[in-house]
Amino acid sequence: MSVVINTNYSATVAANNLATSNDNLQKSLNRLSSGSRIVSPADDAGGLAVSMKLSAAARRSGAATANIGNALSYLQTQDGVLKVTGKVLERISELKTLYNDPTKNASDLSNYDSEFISLKAQLSALTSEKFNGVSIFGTTDLSVAVTEDGSTSSAVTIAFRDLSNTSSGVGILTATSVTNLGAGLALSSITTAIQNVATFRAINGAEQSRLTFAAELLTINKSNLEAANSRIIDVDVAAESTQLARWNTLVQAGTSMLTQANQSAQTALKLLQ
Repeated sequence: MSVVINTNYSATVAANNLATSNDNLQKSLNRLSSGSRIVSPADDAGGLAVSMKLSAAARRSGAATANIGNALSYLQTQDGVLKVTGKVLERISELKTLYNDPTKNASDLSNYDSEFISLKAQLSALTSEKFNGVSIFGTTDLSVAVTEDGSTSSAVTIAFRDLSNTSSGVGILTATSVTNLGAGLALSSITTAIQNVATFRAINGAEQSRLTFAAELLTINKSNLEAANSRIIDVDVAAESTQLARWNTLVQAGTSMLTQANQSAQTALKLLQ
């Protein structure tokens, strides 16, 4: 091997190896400090693209779950109103039965009518209840998306319930023509209204049940999406710590070897003495 001064091949190779080791050391430090395997898009371009889609889907799943929770609150509020409506109807039916007692005088009947008028006004008030500004008893269905992609084919429909309707609600009792518990109001009309409210509550319960299961599925899917994303983007601390120790050792060794390679040119100077 010739002895030269202008070109130090050993030092050049050692410098290149040191630069590579130092670059990998910095990557390991960045991964461990951030907890992410993909610090730069260059680390895994394809993985990063998949990770972004999975992360977005997981966040949408969380938002859809929140929407379902609000829909459940809406239905629970509606059921609460229906429960009170049922109690009011029960009292009206009781008053109607008491009103038919032949031993009651005109003053007694008037007292029953007074309570009926008050209960009738309460029924009218219940039919106009709202939840966050949305009518609880409207005439339009509500569609609740139960998937992260917002698919309409799998959406849960909350059917409208018009409590003020004459035939399917309690409208027959709140009509302005019904002013007392007399012959103008048949007991069958009251029992029909009670049946209508019972039907509303049954449908309400069925919708709550379906939304509860839909929310459970979304929660499971969100967990699976997060797990899949984690396998792509999260760093394996144990494995990366091993790599960190490796690159740290190589950097120290490379530094030492570069120092020795730079000193090898001193041999030429001895020949000139």
